[in-house]
Amino acid sequence: MLIRDIIKNNNLEEVFSNVKIGLEKEGQRILEDGTISKSDHPKVFGIRHEHPYIQTDFAESQVELITTPENSERDVLRILNAVHEVTLKNMPADEFIWPLSIPAILPDESEIRVAQFEKKSDVEYREYLVEKYGKYKQMVSGIHYNFQLDDKFMEKVAEITKKDLVDVKNEIYLKLARQFIRYQWILIYLYGASPLAEDKYFTNGLKPSDYVRSLRTSRYGYVNDEDIKVSYSSLEKYIEDITGYVKNGKLIAEKEFYSSVRFRGADTIVKFPKEGIKYMEFRLFDLNPFAPFGILEKDIRFVHLFLKTLVWLEEADKDTSESLGYEYSENVALAHPFNNIPYEDEGVWFLNKMKELVEELGLFDSDVELIDEKINELRSPELTLGAKLLSEYEKDNNMIRVGVELAKKYKEQALQEYYSLSAYDNMELSTQAVIEDAIKNGIKVTVIDENDQFIRLENKDHVEYVKNGNMTSKDSYISPLIMENKVVTKKVLDEKGFRVPKGYEVSSLEDALQKFNYIKNKPIVIKPKSTNFGLGITIFKNGTSSIDNYSKAIEFALKEDKDILIEEFIEGTEYRFFVIEGKTEAVLLRVPANVVGDGKHTIRQLVDMKNANPLRGDAKKTPLKKIELGEIEKLQLNEQGLTFESILPENKVAYLRENSNISTGGDSIDMTDSVHDSYKKLAVEITDAMMAKVCGVDLIIPDITEEMNGENYGVIEANFNPMMMMHIYPHSGKSRRLSLNVLKMLFPERDIK
Repeated sequence: MLIRDIIKNNNLEEVFSNVKIGLEKEGQRILEDGTISKSDHPKVFGIRHEHPYIQTDFAESQVELITTPENSERDVLRILNAVHEVTLKNMPADEFIWPLSIPAILPDESEIRVAQFEKKSDVEYREYLVEKYGKYKQMVSGIHYNFQLDDKFMEKVAEITKKDLVDVKNEIYLKLARQFIRYQWILIYLYGASPLAEDKYFTNGLKPSDYVRSLRTSRYGYVNDEDIKVSYSSLEKYIEDITGYVKNGKLIAEKEFYSSVRFRGADTIVKFPKEGIKYMEFRLFDLNPFAPFGILEKDIRFVHLFLKTLVWLEEADKDTSESLGYEYSENVALAHPFNNIPYEDEGVWFLNKMKELVEELGLFDSDVELIDEKINELRSPELTLGAKLLSEYEKDNNMIRVGVELAKKYKEQALQEYYSLSAYDNMELSTQAVIEDAIKNGIKVTVIDENDQFIRLENKDHVEYVKNGNMTSKDSYISPLIMENKVVTKKVLDEKGFRVPKGYEVSSLEDALQKFNYIKNKPIVIKPKSTNFGLGITIFKNGTSSIDNYSKAIEFALKEDKDILIEEFIEGTEYRFFVIEGKTEAVLLRVPANVVGDGKHTIRQLVDMKNANPLRGDAKKTPLKKIELGEIEKLQLNEQGLTFESILPENKVAYLRENSNISTGGDSIDMTDSVHDSYKKLAVEITDAMMAKVCGVDLIIPDITEEMNGENYGVIEANFNPMMMMHIYPHSGKSRRLSLNVLKMLFPERDIK
């Protein structure tokens, strides 16, 4: 089957370009001195063998991080990035993930704990491996690269060749396996990064005489006994060989066959002739210690193109491809990282074929540049990953230092912006929090529309959709419509007996000016009829006699909506109550945007100093909002007899806003444990009136410690899609992880932690 001709003659370039890629990354949990951790796999991740992202491999200390299959290198690395960060955030503070394939310090075998799976059979299998192979070689970690060609491509090939679809899949994947074995030496040369190990690692006393490219992929790695020979010449022969070894006891199960290539997609290989191979697993890759997650995006791309080229090219000699491939691989794996290899010309030829594929498929110029980079590495071995690692080691002959420094660096990077996930930092923090908690709890996450903050969550067959962190199927469509309209909200609450502020609805400056004499010198609030995030709101809590200031406030509000409200200002302190599924889970005091004087700096300078806090930003990617210096702030300062250039006396507070929204620069202070339960109950009743499951209720309360008596409060507004991050990461006070409450509401069958 001439795949290249079929693609070119039938315009299949697009479907051939589509693939799915998944990664599995192993790594040892270590302590600060480089020794392997003796602690249990973190219980916060739940049942490990059921977790879609975070499991353990051979040892209790060996975490295995798994991505979902994705359509691009960028997306699969983002998932790995996020899973990596979630893992590091939930490990003990004194633990790190070792970034190299082979541990620098191997404990006594008696101290290595086999992974304590809930299923007895999983533990027994690992105990069997201990008896057969010992523990040390199984402590080696790496990257598994899963690869699937598009089913539509397979269907087209079957249609064109008039062959059975299952036969086409099996034939193409078998060819890919043989081709991979034949040319895998190139990947070992480029990505081999396990040059040495402690003497105790070599249990039989045999070891290389010098540094090597990749112990892990050589005969010294975690490989089957030499008498295990499995042929890829046909699917029938492949199945016959493996099942034969299982029957005669040389392998305990099919999964004990540790090839660099494995066929996947069925619970047993004997089903492949009827069901077809679904995808392939390539187990060749050492961890890249210079990549925070063990592999770089550009190298995921290179391997992708490498595999495509193997399918694209015809086999030179099917009968010798496997034997030659194994010979070349072993020689390259055991070569010194600084030495040239005798197969350089073949490698350059193959990489030029990769460039031809890129050009004929109309792929990216960056792909050609990437391949040229690897051609340069073939000609200059000191540029390869293995050589760079060895050069770093030889600075002081201390692999412990190299690994620990990198491990600490990567954990520090992961925790630097502890309130976010760097892979999804383009999304709102509330959405990021839900993604992070879903990953931690083993709920699958798919970002459907990044710009619109839309995600899908899956627990087995249970699927939920979430927008903006807490907009879910649990709320009816009418609820946000009611809360978006302040007049409707006010009327609904008034009819149900809740105390709401009295006021007027106007649609123009002219209408508003007609009301001025009614409200002059009275405490008032001017706000858009339909708005959120505190936009267009002005508060005159002491009233105003200035028709100019009143007019400006009206115009600010009219910029946000064609209808605005002029309402009485209710005396007291404003609090935000976060209600979810019939319970008040958090209460926040929001202090309006302010600065405190020091007797030296102007208000403008004090604002700049406060805005320098790393928690302040746009309040979408950061928990707090930077304070702005606009017309509203200018107006509020004017009411206090101040300007931006005023120097505040020491400890004097200047308020730049009267409204206390975090989205306009306010401070957040958690008050949940101080609020009288009667107000928490009131917030739930207001939420019920809004027919909502999730609601942010803003109440004015003179004293939160006193029981409500029916008059000592005022309802400012009810908010759909209330901000969660100001509760999760308050300016001061206890954190309330509301994203967990969202998951508990959506997945009551799970024990969300």
